[in-house]
Amino acid sequence: MVSQDQSKYSGSKKNGGKELGMVTPQDKPLKKMKFVSSAEKEPSSTTTISEDSKSGRGMSTMPRVVKRKLQKIKLVVEYNKRGKGCGPAHTEMQSYIGVLARSRVPLVDKKWADIPNDIKEQIWEAVDMAFVVGQGGKTSVLSSAAKKWKDFKSTLTRHYILPYINEREKLSQPPEVYKFIEKAEWDAFVASRLSKDFESVHSQHAQIREKLEYNHRLSRKGYAGLEDQLEETMPGVEIDRSTLWKKARQDKHGNIPDPKVAEKAKLIDDLQKQVAEGSLSITGSNDVLTMALGPEHPGRVRGVGAGISPRQFFNLPRPQRVKFADQLKESVRIVLQEETKKMEARTKQLVEAEREHLLSQLSHLIPNFDPSMLKPKTSPMNPMSDKASCSGAEVRSLHLEDDTARNGEQQEQTKSGALDNQDEEKKEENKDEQKMGETIDEGKKEEEKENKDEGKEEDTNGDEVLDYSNVEVPSSLQSLCGYVETTLKPQGKIMTFNIEKEVFGADRSTFVLHEDITQFAGMEEIGATVVAVYMRCLYDLLREANMCSMVGFIDPAQVSANAGSLTDRSRIVASRLQKTDGEQIFMMPYNPGRHWVLLIVRAKRETVYFLDPLPGNRVVDEEGKNIVNSALKIYNSHIGRPGRKAPIWKTLPGTPKQPSSVECGYYVMRFMRDIIMDPSLEFEKKFAKGKDQAPYPQAAIDEVRKEWAEFVCLHMD
Repeated sequence: MVSQDQSKYSGSKKNGGKELGMVTPQDKPLKKMKFVSSAEKEPSSTTTISEDSKSGRGMSTMPRVVKRKLQKIKLVVEYNKRGKGCGPAHTEMQSYIGVLARSRVPLVDKKWADIPNDIKEQIWEAVDMAFVVGQGGKTSVLSSAAKKWKDFKSTLTRHYILPYINEREKLSQPPEVYKFIEKAEWDAFVASRLSKDFESVHSQHAQIREKLEYNHRLSRKGYAGLEDQLEETMPGVEIDRSTLWKKARQDKHGNIPDPKVAEKAKLIDDLQKQVAEGSLSITGSNDVLTMALGPEHPGRVRGVGAGISPRQFFNLPRPQRVKFADQLKESVRIVLQEETKKMEARTKQLVEAEREHLLSQLSHLIPNFDPSMLKPKTSPMNPMSDKASCSGAEVRSLHLEDDTARNGEQQEQTKSGALDNQDEEKKEENKDEQKMGETIDEGKKEEEKENKDEGKEEDTNGDEVLDYSNVEVPSSLQSLCGYVETTLKPQGKIMTFNIEKEVFGADRSTFVLHEDITQFAGMEEIGATVVAVYMRCLYDLLREANMCSMVGFIDPAQVSANAGSLTDRSRIVASRLQKTDGEQIFMMPYNPGRHWVLLIVRAKRETVYFLDPLPGNRVVDEEGKNIVNSALKIYNSHIGRPGRKAPIWKTLPGTPKQPSSVECGYYVMRFMRDIIMDPSLEFEKKFAKGKDQAPYPQAAIDEVRKEWAEFVCLHMD
């Protein structure tokens, strides 16, 4: 969205009108209009309508818009998150459309569809010369002109014809406030309004109007302008449509004069309180306003303004026709999937039974045998790991069918071989168990001796103190691991990071747990926090190289799976894209579910690059694709560009490939580093098809780990 500073136009007379929010087109010649408005020539502030009428402010003529058109200055119209116009420029544009609809369209008893197209084209050209409108601008402008033309005829009928139905002499001339109406047009219009046919139509519409119980008190700003105003006056508060509906019916003092509306407003307050307390849940279109007022009319949404359908607002799926063959395939797929789950569960039970039998035998053969000693040692899990990490089991599901089949075949062969050779294995195990018992006893004795000699005590929590001096990790990471053991774990502390607004577009605080550091040191799975902290580190490199205007970042924790609805994540990406001139590329690490990939968004070209560290012919996750595609549509609407039918997605297959199932996060971090270290940003050529797809050398990954650790060390107490 264009900022408020960009949308201000009150100072347009200064500096030749070159204020922020104004565009002076150089390559677009000023089109000569085929008509000239007398209202534009002779603006007046007050006009006498008739002898019996009251003096008012007169008709709006918008001379300042005409002046800016002559100076070739355009105002940029802002749009809210739903694509509806808002802000001062939009309000002024609507007023100008009203002037054009009143003065350009003939006053005839016809429908808008019967108005000649050349008149509609003239209205659009006049608006286009004065304002920069968004996607679908012509359609929205002409739709607004149609409504304002209809409202103008209604105003003339209600205020200047029907009150004087018994004083026909006062209807002989057009109202003085609308001098541009020709007498012949006025006479024909009056005659049509006094006919029997119109009397019948007027009576029907009056009855329909009486059924409207809850009248709003909005001005030209509409619901979009009201929402924009509330976001400024109520920062940090979620503005839902029930709040908009209620605020739209308050007077300037915040009161609701209509008793029926006040009763519904009180019900809305009660429902909102129940939702906040958690005693009432809302889903989809069954929200607070629907509960208070009843179901929506088909195709309409109350409290948000015209032009927004239920599918758009509530993010409902588009109904699709499914062929019988596709239904049959889906049914077969579901049945096979259920059978596969049953087989996997049965196999797991057999393996568990064999394991219990083996442990039982070991307990009889080995004195004081502890079954827990056979369990593999694991590092503490990061609380974010199930949301933003990469697991070998899950990564295999991301491969193509041939990779999955190959891995599955190997697993089945392993299990089958284990069951077929069970007797032989047990004989071997019996021999090994005796040796294992001896080894365990000796190990316990040595450990007790070392503890006595060195004076060590067991941790009260039972956590083993790790010796990082023998681990092959960068020295800075060893120091950080030492800090974990001496400070973070004993004192239960976390490391807090404040990430500046310039990095992700908004100020953000995050924290690193000691589990994050130990997992990072052990080359285990990493979460969104670790990646985000490294992106903050890379921002310093961009700043030193004066490349901040060339490369931007999108917060992975706000756009990856389970970070919110698809709509919310699309808006986050769109908001980030809107804070640039479009030349920047935006790097977006994305986790569709236990695997990291990198998306690079080039908004101006409507192109997205897909970098995946897994080998094989990889495809883009559909949810991630929808998030970015929706964000680009919002961005195009914001800059007033029609845009492509669908953005271009390019897979860069020449990226180095991870050797196993846990390095994807480290590889994505290295991808970003490689890209920004090239000032020409020719990453498309660097990772093109046919390039070397071998894994990164460990030294390249350690360089990333070293930089991350050094940056984190700066935040140690």
